[in-house]
Amino acid sequence: MSELPSNAAAAPAFSLTTRDGSSVSFPNNDATGSLLFFFKRDCATCDLTAPLIEVLHRALTPFGLQVIGISQDGAQDTTAVINRHDLSFTVTLDRDLDVSAEYGFDAVPALVLTDTTGKVRYSFEGFTKQDLLALAETAAGGCGASKPTFSNIDELPEHRPGCGSKVHDPDVARRLAVRHGATSLGARRVRVSPAEDPFEFMAAQGLDDGLPVVPPTEERVLAMLKGTTRTPSDVVAHVPPNLAPATVEKVAINAVMAGCRPEYLPVVIAATEAACTEEFNLHGVLATTYFATPVIVVNGPIRRSIGLNCGRNLFGQGFRANATIGRALQLLVRNVGGGKPGDVDMSTLGQPGKFTCCVGEREEVSAWEPLHVERGFAVDTSTVTVFAGEAPRAIRDQLSRTARSLGASMGLCLDTMAHPKIHGMGEVLLVVSPEHARTFEREGYSKADLRARIQEVTARPLRELLPNDECQKGMALGAVPPELLGTDGQPTPAGLDAMLPKFRRDEDILIMVGGGTAGKFSAFLGGWASGTAGSMAVTREITD
Repeated sequence: MSELPSNAAAAPAFSLTTRDGSSVSFPNNDATGSLLFFFKRDCATCDLTAPLIEVLHRALTPFGLQVIGISQDGAQDTTAVINRHDLSFTVTLDRDLDVSAEYGFDAVPALVLTDTTGKVRYSFEGFTKQDLLALAETAAGGCGASKPTFSNIDELPEHRPGCGSKVHDPDVARRLAVRHGATSLGARRVRVSPAEDPFEFMAAQGLDDGLPVVPPTEERVLAMLKGTTRTPSDVVAHVPPNLAPATVEKVAINAVMAGCRPEYLPVVIAATEAACTEEFNLHGVLATTYFATPVIVVNGPIRRSIGLNCGRNLFGQGFRANATIGRALQLLVRNVGGGKPGDVDMSTLGQPGKFTCCVGEREEVSAWEPLHVERGFAVDTSTVTVFAGEAPRAIRDQLSRTARSLGASMGLCLDTMAHPKIHGMGEVLLVVSPEHARTFEREGYSKADLRARIQEVTARPLRELLPNDECQKGMALGAVPPELLGTDGQPTPAGLDAMLPKFRRDEDILIMVGGGTAGKFSAFLGGWASGTAGSMAVTREITD
């Protein structure tokens, strides 16, 4: 809504410079009045009005009227307007748009006529013939001059709407809000010397992940916060290992650094909530020497609205949403929680997913219930599931034509998770490609059927899983089900023959469909120490 100063109001004082650097101040007590003409180059209504202001200038300046053009453009574009209309009145540059913002108009041209003290006598924005004639008459009366005439008055339209003021351009509005302190950001401000590269500065402060990060300026953070309805000071979670509070603002700052768009912010917030639960055990995921890292799986309508990749090159490069959402969580854990490599993050080898790992399930090509529906959410609800996973491993089967055979192939591959002799494992994420999914679909093979088949083909007698001279790695006695042990704590003869599947429970095999429609390759991501001593996948709804 326009807040252009109206009759009898005091017009804000200002001092601007012309293209050659000369200073022009308002109000001017030496003038009989002032006429302010706000304009920009790319505006047809401004082009209509500018020659009419020139008529007023030529007619009334000899009687003491001060005419000031106030351009919302730079010097080059302003010169183009001056030359196009052969303007001879003084034109100033509102480079930072501070004056335009203070005058509060929505559209240009905006005209403000004042008396010698700066009190408004007439004002309007856009163009109407009636307002032009009334302003001309009022201006002439204030100068003691005759009313100016316009040679083309009959050719002028009765009305023409103005063009949007540059003040309302989103980037400009954010800059103005920051410059005038109209923000509620609570983060500490850090000033970077103009002589210092901001990317190098961020790296020197230890705020990056080894790749350059986007400097989180106030303008960028304010833009990011537009992606959520939550208050910036709301605490999303306490981030391990330091259990530092992560407010919505801090999440937004790290999302900016990661390169997120504002519409990704709700996903990052939900992922943060999920990763910081006791069930997920983020501190343990960080401190382990294993490969585990937060893996984010997105389900529901938001996948499409933010352009999240669910298809070919699923775990690869080239998709901003996938690349930056996972990175934002990793940066948040590092910068807010203190989870830095070599400090709390003690992974022996690490893996590329520690930079980022975020994928979407390709629900549209699957006959199965999506992952989030299995975990208790409606199909049209958007969710994130955060899973402590290692890097994807290949499942190659281009020959199986039956669901049973393909399930066996998958089971044999999954048996290698961590080590073939370690059974009774916790969670694993199985990513079934669309071609493999169609093989199961043709036979009506359900996820439950696939889980049962994997458990069947991975089952081994306990005696084959215990350490021996041939391979000293194997199941520790503490991991053997107690019912298979005798009173001496050793396996009974029957216990040695007991068949143990790879996974502790069928439901620990998390299944999703994803990837390109061509190629009979699936993948699995092994989990880490599931259970009370480890990490469990956590699903959270994504809200605005």
